[in-house]
Amino acid sequence: MTLTELQEKRGRLVTEARAALDEIKKNTDEARSVELEARHDAIMADFDKVEKNIEREERQAAIEARFEQRRQERRPGSRSEDRASGSDTGDELSYRSVFYKFIATGADLASLEPEERAVLKAGVQLGEEYRAQSSATGAAGGYTVPTELADILIKSMKAFGPMYDPGVTTEINTTSGAVIQLPTIDDTAGTAYAHTQGADIVDDGSADAVFGQKQLEAYVYDTKFIKFSMELAQDSIFNIEALLGDLLGERLGRLANLQLTVGTGSSAPNGVATASTQGKVAASATAIASDEIIDLVHSVDAAYRQSPKVGFQFNDTTLSAIRKLKDGQGNYLWQMGDVTKGQPGALLGYRYDINQAVANIATGNRSMLFGDFSKYFVRKVGSPVIGVMRERFWPNLGVAGYIRFDGELADTAAIKHLKQA
Repeated sequence: MTLTELQEKRGRLVTEARAALDEIKKNTDEARSVELEARHDAIMADFDKVEKNIEREERQAAIEARFEQRRQERRPGSRSEDRASGSDTGDELSYRSVFYKFIATGADLASLEPEERAVLKAGVQLGEEYRAQSSATGAAGGYTVPTELADILIKSMKAFGPMYDPGVTTEINTTSGAVIQLPTIDDTAGTAYAHTQGADIVDDGSADAVFGQKQLEAYVYDTKFIKFSMELAQDSIFNIEALLGDLLGERLGRLANLQLTVGTGSSAPNGVATASTQGKVAASATAIASDEIIDLVHSVDAAYRQSPKVGFQFNDTTLSAIRKLKDGQGNYLWQMGDVTKGQPGALLGYRYDINQAVANIATGNRSMLFGDFSKYFVRKVGSPVIGVMRERFWPNLGVAGYIRFDGELADTAAIKHLKQA
């Protein structure tokens, strides 16, 4: 999606969010108000995602513009090149310099200024150049033809997942790595009792509330150093330092999503798939039935299914299998959504996120998660850091990434998994 399309989508989401709020009046019944508030929260969650995508697009555009400016400055005949060679662009143009620029730019007359084309034409008329040179061999002129490098870097891409995204989970950002205690309570089995008139209320301690505790630590991960030479930094058409920084940032994000999904909880985050409870066991080890997805949804209490952050997570291979499932009337369960209305794709009416760290459909694997992901807490110590070491590797440079975080499912009833047979 282009930057313009993203901006248009952002505008639509703002309008829809305002419409949802405006629809809540004093005489609106409570059930309808709750529905409208949930709709507003869901729209704003989509708005936050679009905002991040716009930020990424604008950042990418700024980087590409900087690369283009640098490429133009390094082209032979550019003003920076003239300054570097000690020439004065105000001096009278010579046939030699114009001819050099003409050759270096691929014999393209359009790359020359009108004054330069006049000098080149006059030189030919005066008989200053009559050699039948070619680029077929080096000695005949091939040495003068530079090797061209496109100013666009083709970077392979691979999606990883959403677990580091505050729009999906609940984020706690701190400046220190001190342990955070999360008090918990499960009183869902508690109830009241019939009372006999005139009798004393029982006080035997059996109805006391029982509290628990989860904790968030700060586990540290790094990318190792990538060393590169000073010459590469100076000569490359790309900003190598910025390029490597972006790559290492993606490595940190990939690692964070992996740990927050399948981390063991032992000297590591307790990943959401690891911490989730079993909601449904599939009949097959290699397939998922549509009824099993419905059973998984209803294994999570309806109280959690009202949350703005309720939804599915599975990997892209699993999505491919789900897209082929149909209900009893032959309708596909998977709905593509409508980007023109800001409606994301949905499964059984619930949002889904592609998380490549969730296991494939295979024997004994937890291949699908469903529930309220706001109950999964991600603790971040500051922001990921990309550092450059200039003195240690002199005259080379080194760049490395560093991140501190933890994750824990505070309420295990909120998210459940489908397990293959």
